[in-house]
Amino acid sequence: MAPFRPMLATVAERVPTGDAWVHEVKWDGMRVLVDVRDGVVTVWSRSERDVTAAFPELDALGGAYEDMLLDGEVVALEAGRPSFRALTERMHVSKRRQAEQLVASRPVTLMVFDLLRLFGNDLRAQPWSARRALLEQLDLAGRSWQVPEVYEDGTELLAATAAQGLEGIVSKRRAAPYATGRRSPDWRKTAHRSTHSVVVGGWRPEVGSSAGRLGAVLVGLPDGAGGWRYAGRVGSGLAGSAGQALAMRLRRIGRDDSPFSDEVPSVDASGTTWVEPRLVIEVRALELTSQHRLRQPAYLGVRSDLTPDDLVEAEDA
Repeated sequence: MAPFRPMLATVAERVPTGDAWVHEVKWDGMRVLVDVRDGVVTVWSRSERDVTAAFPELDALGGAYEDMLLDGEVVALEAGRPSFRALTERMHVSKRRQAEQLVASRPVTLMVFDLLRLFGNDLRAQPWSARRALLEQLDLAGRSWQVPEVYEDGTELLAATAAQGLEGIVSKRRAAPYATGRRSPDWRKTAHRSTHSVVVGGWRPEVGSSAGRLGAVLVGLPDGAGGWRYAGRVGSGLAGSAGQALAMRLRRIGRDDSPFSDEVPSVDASGTTWVEPRLVIEVRALELTSQHRLRQPAYLGVRSDLTPDDLVEAEDA
């Protein structure tokens, strides 16, 4: 089993300033804990799934130190920038041989930003500054992993990440211990792009498709009462193999009625095949309106590292 669930960041209204804070790039990837014991590497997703087989290039970390627990983000780079869509080609692979074949064509990099255990010593109660100092002393630099820089000026870093087309920044309180499994105000995220993790509640075929190809999915967000509020229809980004792979998953979880707690407009409900709200996907949208509807959403990929319960926890935080 996974050692525990990772610490999570809250959304920042503004970038915190002052000497109490330090700032990092926010990577558009998959959050993981990398557990090294007796030189054997196990990679755990945020939802406590063993995803070691998907990332064989991280096995070599077992030769760096015999015992350590790292917190970080696995990213797939395109033109020097992280691409979540590219990462989906790797994060869903469950067979090691298939993953090994993808290492050359779609490599991943582990961005290590925290050290939680070293030589059997649990470091979570230590302040971030102490954990970071130990992490830097390990000198972890390899072909498939790195320890990114941290920055003193969050406002300047936010502007730089915007110019470079990166997702945003995470600000961390230097004195903060590691809050296992909690969404803590000691870590605050500021994003440039509006991305949302949503649950799929139904799908519609492509207009004019005799083969019943996937044309759109109907998605929802937590309604605050244990159910799902309808958030809109997502059609962009579903062409080709991405839509085919998603359709295969959805056809296995059909149901007779809508899983949404509110009424779905008839223009969206018409022709929809309803599904159990089990599958989480990532979408990018211009905004989430005051009516809780996604404006011009586009599909990015399946979040196999998240469960619907994770969305509810984020809403309640």
